[in-house]
Amino acid sequence: MKIVRPRLPRTRAGRRRLVQAAMAGCVLALLPSTWLYVSTGDRLRSTADVPRTEVAVVFGAGLWNGAPSPYLAHRLDAAAELYRTGRIEVVLVTGDNSRKDYDEPDAMRAYLTRHGVPDARIVSDYAGFDTWDSCVRAKKIFGVDEAVLISQDFHIRRAVALCREAGVASYGVGVPAERDATWYYGGVREVFASGKAALDAVLEPDPRFLGPEEPGVERALAAGR
Repeated sequence: MKIVRPRLPRTRAGRRRLVQAAMAGCVLALLPSTWLYVSTGDRLRSTADVPRTEVAVVFGAGLWNGAPSPYLAHRLDAAAELYRTGRIEVVLVTGDNSRKDYDEPDAMRAYLTRHGVPDARIVSDYAGFDTWDSCVRAKKIFGVDEAVLISQDFHIRRAVALCREAGVASYGVGVPAERDATWYYGGVREVFASGKAALDAVLEPDPRFLGPEEPGVERALAAGR
């Protein structure tokens, strides 16, 4: 079988157009990431200086043998610290429970209660299948208008930008992580995920599962008053 190899333009003008097209493609590919950085530049905080807010949202990050992965545990540790210092009142844990043998929200709840957050102050979202779904459901299902978002530093900008587009005013706490293989993978993944985030912001699709409104956050806040 004859292998057909692509031919480069033979003329200088043709090569110039090829280079220009490649550069334009690179610029377009980086536009979503640029949007994330520009739109969230003043919304990132640490656990020490984040404004006091009633609700914190912790995004799922995988389970290991039914328990939170190290990355997820770091997110939950930050939420527990914010609760202990009085900067938040309620924690909304949002994650994947699409099958019986995988339950991120319940694992997150159990971890938080072991670390000092009362069970009555934790609300579970079992259909947070991705960042956009979690943000939309926080607004439409749980009635959250303002929140502190907690995730790893490589993901937090996307979370803040998408929650803002979903109608949730938010500050983001980006939990630092060791520069291991998972961290580098997460950083590379965000370049591609930013493209989907831009589409979600423009098209505003419904989450995979919406369902009826739930009073869990309102009840948890009332329990603390």
